[in-house]
Amino acid sequence: MFVDPKKIVEQFGLTPGMRVADFGCGPGFYTLACARLVGEKGRVYAIDIQEDLLKQLKTEAQREHIENIEIIRGDLEEAGGSTLKEGSVGVVILANTLFQLDEPQKCVDEALRVVEKGGKIFVIDWKESFGGLGPQKENVISQDDARKLFEREGCEITRDINAQNYHYGFEVTCK
Repeated sequence: MFVDPKKIVEQFGLTPGMRVADFGCGPGFYTLACARLVGEKGRVYAIDIQEDLLKQLKTEAQREHIENIEIIRGDLEEAGGSTLKEGSVGVVILANTLFQLDEPQKCVDEALRVVEKGGKIFVIDWKESFGGLGPQKENVISQDDARKLFEREGCEITRDINAQNYHYGFEVTCK
């Protein structure tokens, strides 16, 4: 694995009882790390369009006896595609998601819709292609371009996240 999701998620400041949405959760590495931090009174909404990855996450959560994850099949490039209510979560995570999208701005808009006022969005994505490791070069979204997706919506980039060697990371504060 190119990153350690546990070490990255520890930087998010999650506390017991929080509600978190993991957009494009894949097999759930970030979902599981968040679920442990928010505890049994918290909730993590794991959202992805790929059913096979959601099934893999469900199996792993059951194996680890983690019961505070809600698995949702959703299209994050559609308005309301997460199926979450407006302002329903305090944190949204976009980890290794933006580079996979045809229309990343639509996903950003959906994240902004579901995060509560003053909430946070954490973006972790590939710095570059690394000679075939990670996404194809033409699919990489630079950190500057990723930041612009949020800044044009009036959000503030409040700090960088140490996302280790192959990824960039930053925190967005939603007004």
